[in-house]
Amino acid sequence: MILANVFCLLFFLDETLRSLASPSSLQGPELHGWRPPVDCVRANELCAAESNCSSRYRTLRQCLAGRDRNTMLANKECQAALEVLQESPLYDCRCKRGMKRELQCLQIYWSIHLGLTEGEEFYEASPYEPVTSRLSDIFRLASIFSGTGADPVASAKSNHCLDAAKACNLNDNCKKLRSSYISICNREISPAERCNRRKCHKALRQFFDRVPGEYTYRMLFCSCRDRACAERRRQTILPSCSYEDKEKPNCLDLRGVCRTDHLCRSRLADFHANCRASYQTLTSCPADNYQACLGSYAGMIGFDMTPNYVDSNPTGIVVSPWCSCRGSGNMEEECEKFLRDFTENPCLRNAIQAFGNGTDVNLSPKSPSFQATQAPRVEKTPSLPDDLSDSTSLGTSVITTCTSVQLTTNIIPGSNKVIKPNSGPRRARPSAALTAVSFLMLKLAL
Repeated sequence: MILANVFCLLFFLDETLRSLASPSSLQGPELHGWRPPVDCVRANELCAAESNCSSRYRTLRQCLAGRDRNTMLANKECQAALEVLQESPLYDCRCKRGMKRELQCLQIYWSIHLGLTEGEEFYEASPYEPVTSRLSDIFRLASIFSGTGADPVASAKSNHCLDAAKACNLNDNCKKLRSSYISICNREISPAERCNRRKCHKALRQFFDRVPGEYTYRMLFCSCRDRACAERRRQTILPSCSYEDKEKPNCLDLRGVCRTDHLCRSRLADFHANCRASYQTLTSCPADNYQACLGSYAGMIGFDMTPNYVDSNPTGIVVSPWCSCRGSGNMEEECEKFLRDFTENPCLRNAIQAFGNGTDVNLSPKSPSFQATQAPRVEKTPSLPDDLSDSTSLGTSVITTCTSVQLTTNIIPGSNKVIKPNSGPRRARPSAALTAVSFLMLKLAL
């Protein structure tokens, strides 16, 4: 009886200390002042409801109008407004990609952060929430159609970029938006003007923002073994309208134009945040996250900064925006550095090659652990239409579902700590002190 009571006491102590050590008990001021970010539209609403924040925000916007940063900071009223807003939800706010009021959200973000940056920084922080999901399922899909593990002879004859286009045509949403941008980007206005580039860019942005990656990524990053396939890959965005121009502008001038537009500036900052070469990871990508890099690259398509493949080389992947560093003067070194982030970027190159080959890398100890995903389901469909019958690898099987398993993490600003929410309640391990006390009490009872 005594022994049973001792076990009950130990169990009660163990459960109590476990609950105290659970993640839910670590919220609040113990997290070094970390506040869960809200989107900037919501943060603006919270600020507007508080008189001090609202008035200081109006003051800051007036300070930023027509003044450079040094002039603004020399004004005590402007500086006081900035200090107050750094303690408001606006300071930590971020935006979601493709959210309903994305442009408004980004405008609010930059209205705060342009006053905090040291002028024209080479790299800017991304206004978007971090990408923590992985591409495991879509990588498996790419592996199936790239012929990995299949007959090498059959795989060598496959045109995976053509197969990707045919798979898009079998999805109503993908087919509709792809047909739209093809029609707009191929519509000649006059002999001197090949197309309406502004409308072409808008249609491309809609395609890459609204169509799932299982279709867009396969068209944009498909693997190739011959020039015909590589040229189809290069033509994915119809470069004669969306990409090429009569002359190549200077890359820094192009970057300057991009930064005058909140949306373009945000996509460029996001690309640098997720694709900038890291030499402390296995893949050369920040956090070894290929999805973040490929998504950021695709997010830049449809702007003057649009990147694309520079030629039809099937294996030597080189991408670049339509610009050069001629005429850079004393800024040539900075220009070359900017251009190399596209043309000689090991993170971007590895991500594109890995997706085309269906070989997602997730073994780095620096990357967040994530659950294994189920293999994509393959469903039989009727044979392809006559105009698509030349496929050599898609056949009559298409992927109709491709569910990405997302791992959500929260990163504490200013630290390397990552808070990982669990899909279900997970109890913390008992402390070493608890284990020792439990063992001693058990020993005395016995």
